[in-house]
This record gives sequence, structure tokens and C-alpha cells, in this order.
Amino acid sequence: MRRGSKASIVLRMRSGVVEMRYNLPGLGRTTGGLPAFTVLVILLVTWSGSPARAALAITAPATANLGSHALGGDPLSVQLATTTVTSTALVGAWTATVTSTNCTTGAGVPDETIPRASLTYWSGPATATTGLPSLVSPGQPTAASAMTLAASRTAFSATTTDLDTSTVSWEPTLTVAVPTNVIVGTYTCTVTHSVA
Repeated sequence: MRRGSKASIVLRMRSGVVEMRYNLPGLGRTTGGLPAFTVLVILLVTWSGSPARAALAITAPATANLGSHALGGDPLSVQLATTTVTSTALVGAWTATVTSTNCTTGAGVPDETIPRASLTYWSGPATATTGLPSLVSPGQPTAASAMTLAASRTAFSATTTDLDTSTVSWEPTLTVAVPTNVIVGTYTCTVTHSVA
């Protein structure tokens, strides 16, 4: 398969299950001993706060598809859908964090793994707030402050001063630098947002 040829991917939800169909022309051919294309699909899940912080909840996008990637090309990047923290009857501070697993295909051996350190995340500024949150602080307000997901990162934090419901929303950006030594395949990983 020539570099620059197109791959197509279709994702759809059915009864809460992600179904994926993909078409890679010339799948299996290699260039210079390495696969010409790697397909990456990121699966995102949502976790809410622990029972001790029942006044907090978080919603995040269910899935994101970063498409196909020619080895040696630019990093893959996508702006995710809205992530929102809702606080109810809480006066105090909360922090939302983000973590990721490695992205793997097949058995997840070294040449079937994109390490989580290859993923970078930046929250961007708040896109919407309701109620009376104060001191709203994005973890990574600009692209220049993006951080790798090699470890747990603070995505957003805020202090609330209202016993009524308040919300803070943002639209984070996820970027993946695909190593040149991985084989062709469909790579998945789980990015988890949590709040406490």
C-alpha cells in the first residue's frame, strides 16, 4: 500500500457496544520493513466521583476516532466532545483528573503498543459554567501547556460557593504521536475522567 492512500473507518453504537468496521487497502503490505499505516481508535469512558463525594458527577464523551496514520506523519489530534462536572449542594473545591491506558492491538506486545506517554492532553479553557462556581482553573489552558498522559493529570478544578447545582464544562484536545516501530492494526485505549 502506498503511503498517503486512504483508509476508511466506521464506528457506530449499538446497545452500548462500539462496533467498528474498517477498510485498509493493501492491508499487510509493508514499506521499509514497517507497516505503511496504523489505525488508531480511542475509546473513552466516564467515571463519576466516589460515594464520599456524592455531590459530584462527571460526564465525558463515550468514544473518539482519531482515524488513520501514515508512519512518520504528523501526530493525530482530535478535540473531544464536552466534558462536564456537576456539583450539587457542595461548598468547597473539586478536582477532575484524567488518566489513560496504553493503546494496544493484538496481544499488546511491544510492537503492538502505543505507550500512554505518546498521548498528550490539554483541557483548554472552560466553555460554559452555570451556578456560582468560582476560581475555575483549567489544568492545561493552552496547547503550549499540554501534558502527556504518562501519569494522572489534573484536567480541571474549581471552588463552588453555591448550595444549588453548578456546572463547569470544557472540550479537551487529545493528541497521539504514533511510534514508527508499531505494526498495522486497530489500537484502542481507555481515557478516564474522574472527579473528587
